[in-house]
Amino acid sequence: MNRIPREPIATYRVQLTPDFTFAEVVGILDDLVELGISHLYLSPVLTAMPGSQHGYDWVPPARLSAVLGGLDGFRLLRGLARAVGIGVLIDIVPNHVGIRDARHNPWWADVLRFGADSEYAGYFDLHPVQVDGIDQVILLPYLGRDDDLAELTLDDDGYLHLHEWVMATAPGSASPGDDPTVVLERQHYRFTSSSDAFLGYRRFLDINELAVLRTEIAQVFDATHGWLRELVAEDLIDGVRVDHLDGLADPPTYLARLRSLIGPERLIYVEKGLAVDEELDPRLPINGTTGYEQLQLIEAAFTAPPGIIELDEIYRWVTGFHGDDQRLAVAARQLREETMRSSFSTRLRWASQAVSAVAPSVPPYLVEQAVAAFIVPLTVNRPDYPQARETVLEVIEHARAALPGADAGFDALRTVFSHPDDHPEAAFRVSDLASVVSTKAIENVGFHRTARLISAQELGCNPRRPTVSRSMFHERNRQRAAVWPLSLTAISTHDTKRSGDVRARIAVIAQVPQRWHILVRSLWRLTPPPHERTAYLLLQNIVGTWPADGIPDAALAQRLAAYTTKAMREAAVITSWAEPNIAAEQETLDWVAGLLTGEPATQISAFVDLIAGPGRDEALARTAIALLGPGVADIYQGSQWWFDALTDPDNRRPVDYGQCHDHPKFVLISQALALRRRHPEAFGRTGTYLALIGRGERRRHLLAFARGEKGQPPVVVVVAARMTQTFRTGADRAEAAVDLPAGRWRDVQTDAVHSGFVRADHLLGDRSVAILERAADE
Repeated sequence: MNRIPREPIATYRVQLTPDFTFAEVVGILDDLVELGISHLYLSPVLTAMPGSQHGYDWVPPARLSAVLGGLDGFRLLRGLARAVGIGVLIDIVPNHVGIRDARHNPWWADVLRFGADSEYAGYFDLHPVQVDGIDQVILLPYLGRDDDLAELTLDDDGYLHLHEWVMATAPGSASPGDDPTVVLERQHYRFTSSSDAFLGYRRFLDINELAVLRTEIAQVFDATHGWLRELVAEDLIDGVRVDHLDGLADPPTYLARLRSLIGPERLIYVEKGLAVDEELDPRLPINGTTGYEQLQLIEAAFTAPPGIIELDEIYRWVTGFHGDDQRLAVAARQLREETMRSSFSTRLRWASQAVSAVAPSVPPYLVEQAVAAFIVPLTVNRPDYPQARETVLEVIEHARAALPGADAGFDALRTVFSHPDDHPEAAFRVSDLASVVSTKAIENVGFHRTARLISAQELGCNPRRPTVSRSMFHERNRQRAAVWPLSLTAISTHDTKRSGDVRARIAVIAQVPQRWHILVRSLWRLTPPPHERTAYLLLQNIVGTWPADGIPDAALAQRLAAYTTKAMREAAVITSWAEPNIAAEQETLDWVAGLLTGEPATQISAFVDLIAGPGRDEALARTAIALLGPGVADIYQGSQWWFDALTDPDNRRPVDYGQCHDHPKFVLISQALALRRRHPEAFGRTGTYLALIGRGERRRHLLAFARGEKGQPPVVVVVAARMTQTFRTGADRAEAAVDLPAGRWRDVQTDAVHSGFVRADHLLGDRSVAILERAADE
């Protein structure tokens, strides 16, 4: 039996589905051993709503999913993984449960049956109101149209059905044959529109099917984590990934409880959004985040700054909109305001009421004005973390200056965030509002409304700041190695808007903006789009996924059509999820289909031929940095080969594990992870990061660093090429060099030995990355 590494070397994320269960994961263990993976990282494992393809809609009582293999199947997977030296991490979802079908969620069914008197009412964040003189009525946001209630039905078991929704009814309130609308009037709930300002429960973001749990209550924590305690008692897991940390009422206290439950040695990773300049609180009892902030850093390092300027001009020509920093900032504020008012008016009301309770003498309307004015310009994802306090108080004062006459409301808000521990309910309600507004407005809506360069529109990224200097790249990596050496590094995940390989190719557009401009102008003449801004976003995705060796097949055409519809509805400009405009959608679908054949396809193929090679080169270089830079690389299923996924569910397509192992990406990963296994001290808690100096006129094309153990000379060097569209020939590369640390260095791929001052043409040849190991005789 092989020993699981004490510190992780690399994780491998597997998306479990009814068709890919614990048993199927067992079947890929040998492949993961060859790749060099140290830890499996499994998507949610609990019983979920019937037919769930992701598991985030789990249902109580919490138990391992029988569909996935149950406890026995999980034990078998754990045992076989341990036998080959692979640990197991699981994705846990403490925030919410699935409620679409009450027949499968006994807690929610009890709430529907008994309302506020349910023994489980306190498990949920309920907000009953008075309706038609009846107190404690729970409003359910299930109405899309005024005539929806005409489709309400009652089954023989006493459950009400409305479209996909199934609701339990109060005891004795329904009999077979009853008029369902009359039965509804006897319940503790009523239906309303999802945009109503009076909703009866807090949702995960604005997703009606997911009801938030009050995990901050000890009883609820125990009820939702007992299964985890049992897995720990049997030593069946090596750590957890916490979904959507910012959705919890009190993240630090939750994490302290979780750490106590799983013990000091198991790993805890949190899904936590951080602004570009925001730091993770080092006092949290965790090993790091899931890596969006490192994704942003790597993405920015491979984006050409001069091209961004030209792309802004092209974007303005195409759409009539600016894509530069200040215009995007204005648009972001407008979108946050719009989203807060349209999607989260209920949460705004809850937040304002909580702040008003701190200052009851202040008129409520002034408090609401202050809260709204504070949320709109906020730059941190969640304002109640201690390290954000100074920034938050500054934002409050800036908002005060912009809204004269609401001083009393801002005073109340300042009181809350100056002493959040004294006002936990108000601090949480405002922070929760801030978090959901940021996620929904920017990542879900905003990233589908702007499109200067969509590779910079990704989780953790800020399209206002799409690039980073080499010096800042190295400084942030140095800090990460010192403070968060075991934090995950993501390139592709189940949540990313597009995979790392697709982003790498799209980013090359910034290196050839003039050629891109010619393509866009030509396509717009050949086949004018019905909506320019939407078309510009879609075209970049089409180019990012276009086959490097041919024309899209029917499968890709279907995938692009599905993505097109989703992207348009997320943007909510010409259509939306709430009010689909089928005719407008079809116009754009027809336009996309027209690009996939004939002369448009010929021109796109020619452009892809120009950028595909550099895109793959840079995908390999990014991968090497993720594998050997500070942190622990998280490899998403299938991305050990070329992976051209768009947003979910496209990125959850079944993986063909029969692909060859001599693929350049597979080989690179296995070489890099073998190196980490030989030198664990250089990459874990005792590891160091040393920036290496580039020389020559083309030095900007190199990113180079060394890794070692504290107090010892470095043992690994990585030299990566970036912006390779203009850095491909030997003549180009002869104009860049790097000073290697003292000693002799062996290239793990070619066995060539280097030392001292080395030119890039000698070091890299025609490759995009060189990985060097200190020679054995040193």
